[in-house]
Amino acid sequence: MVCNLFHFADLTMFHEDFAKAKHIAIITGAGVSAESGVPTFRGQGGYWRKWQAQDLATPEAFSRDPSLVWEFYHYRREVMRSKMPNPAHLAIAECESRLSKQGRSVVIITQNIDELHHRAGSKHVYEIHGSLFKTRCISCGEVKANHKSPICPALEGKGEPDPSSKDARIPVEHLPRCDRRGCNGLLRPHVVWFGETLDSDILTAVEQELEKCDLCLVVGTSSVVYPAAMFAPQVAGRGVPVAEFNMECTPATMRFKYHFEGPCGVTLPPALERHESEAI
Repeated sequence: MVCNLFHFADLTMFHEDFAKAKHIAIITGAGVSAESGVPTFRGQGGYWRKWQAQDLATPEAFSRDPSLVWEFYHYRREVMRSKMPNPAHLAIAECESRLSKQGRSVVIITQNIDELHHRAGSKHVYEIHGSLFKTRCISCGEVKANHKSPICPALEGKGEPDPSSKDARIPVEHLPRCDRRGCNGLLRPHVVWFGETLDSDILTAVEQELEKCDLCLVVGTSSVVYPAAMFAPQVAGRGVPVAEFNMECTPATMRFKYHFEGPCGVTLPPALERHESEAI
């Protein structure tokens, strides 16, 4: 996609808007995680065994074969043990901490489920698609953080991504189970699957943040996954400056005041670092 960049990448102009902003919303997508080496399982070459995410990340797939879906998510959880926040995550976390001391707020609205923003030190994070490291009981509905490795004994050593790997076919009673007294229901990953709606409470809170923000950054997202794809254009529609940081132009680029092209870990830190126009 070709876009007329004219003054889109003007860092000096961006710093002027940044210095004035009191409530900054940062929307992040898969591009940020990809720079930490996190696989997306989408697009060409994005396979786990013979499946892509949209084949397994559905309520129907879990109902049909919970063992296979849990193998997929167990693999993703284990992969994250070797992945670290990259300079983009760290720049966002440092910015949030620094600005909070000036009475200014930074909120992160992420489509990513890997918790790398938390690990980088960010505090004010909305995970609109859930987290790899939370479970939800399909019987009682309890949501809990879960960082166990493996998440249950039967999944130890399972989930290899190679297409020749055999499915583990773990009996449902040996898959992750709820430890709430008297429940023992089957657990599922607490993530938003294809065909499911976003949590209405989180969505309401995000909309309130977007209504009060006076600067918005869109980082590493293709702006094609809804409803998140509409967040930044809605902010731009009320005259608030929006800066896009991405490897390429997106369908929403021309609606934004700024576009910084390249890896987020390269373009974002200089944009968020402290500069002379900033209050001490």
